Amino acid sequence: MYSRDQASQIKQAFWTAFGQYIAPQSSADGLRINWINYKTGIKHLYFKMQADKKSAFIAIEITHPDPGIQELVFEQFKELKAVLTASVGEEWDWELHHVDENGKTISRIIKTLPNVSVFNQTDWPALISFFKPRIIALDDFWSVGQYSFEVFK
Repeated sequence: MYSRDQASQIKQAFWTAFGQYIAPQSSADGLRINWINYKTGIKHLYFKMQADKKSAFIAIEITHPDPGIQELVFEQFKELKAVLTASVGEEWDWELHHVDENGKTISRIIKTLPNVSVFNQTDWPALISFFKPRIIALDDFWSVGQYSFEVFK
């Protein structure tokens, strides 16, 4: 078992390693980008990557406090589902009004990698191989799809 500080340091080391690994990759628009803290330009809309002791996930998260607006954004993603699926090359899980680990209601489109641990350094290559193509694919999707979300800015 790790102390809170140790756990934080290990996670930070992983995300630093991932950031260095993906840094040379340009965005779909040819720009330099912070892949770990991806900015969609839409308030309450995030591309989130997370790894813990049991699994990892990458998700499009809609965190607007108004469930009605959250649902509107989610429905807009549904309109673009074929484009998103073509970009990521696989089916993701669609969760409207999911309650997250903090008790907050969010909506998300998510892909999970089970049975990996950020605390096991031998899992890091699998984590990187999971995150890298998917965040690049999300960026590819967003370079085209973002214009459908201008109304939510």
